[in-house]
Amino acid sequence: MTVTRRHTLTRNVLTSIRNQRSRPLDSPDHRGGGDSLLVASYNVHKCVGSDGRFDPARIMDVICEIAPDVIALQEADERFGERAGLLDLHRLKEETGLMPVPIETQPKSHGYHGNLLLFRQGAVHDVHQLKLPGLEPRGAVIAEIEMERGGALRVIASHFGLMRWARRQQADRILDLLGSRDDRPTIMMGDFNEWRLGNGSALRKLEKLFGPLPAPVPSFPARMPMLSLDRIIANRSGLIDGILVHDTPLARLASDHLPITARVELGTPAIEG
Repeated sequence: MTVTRRHTLTRNVLTSIRNQRSRPLDSPDHRGGGDSLLVASYNVHKCVGSDGRFDPARIMDVICEIAPDVIALQEADERFGERAGLLDLHRLKEETGLMPVPIETQPKSHGYHGNLLLFRQGAVHDVHQLKLPGLEPRGAVIAEIEMERGGALRVIASHFGLMRWARRQQADRILDLLGSRDDRPTIMMGDFNEWRLGNGSALRKLEKLFGPLPAPVPSFPARMPMLSLDRIIANRSGLIDGILVHDTPLARLASDHLPITARVELGTPAIEG
């Protein structure tokens, strides 16, 4: 690790430790009003909490706390074997109205390479599953969602790899796909596994389309967040606002990541079927 990288990591850690002193006992109200849409990203760590306990019910309770309109989950399936989904999607629909974006996957899986995209009160007009390069099985789900109350949005749910070279290739792959599609309001969210901001960072590549990225919010590890691995970004200035970490006692236990949320301002033209 170079001196510059050591200094950057040290600065991030010290800042996060100082921030623990003012860390709230409960998360602030993440829900916007009016025409805003609440979106969230959450690495559920295969429903294993920071206490080492497997408990899908806690994850679903955290999602109920957030009450999002759209949420991207990472590691929502078992990693090996049948890669079975780990959440009770029927319960989620009953309690939150959230429904999975339909994808083609293994019979018992909920997501694509663990990426599960949920939405409520809307319609999906197009879904694309994108295999991402790298040694690990990684992917992204891209969906065009028209919300029932008005406004259309392209949503990319992704989980980048652990190797820096792979993350850069994965960012390029997503940019290539978007370059072949029409331009429309787009948000991308997920666990980017990237805290670096220098020239070698995958985040710098994403700036080509998404512009200057919002200020990072530390979300990992859940009990004392120091690194901003989870991100919500947009290809329009002003499209997203109020990016926050959903920091509650339950969220600190349910996974090793805290969820992050943002408000999306609607009013974009509806997608034509």
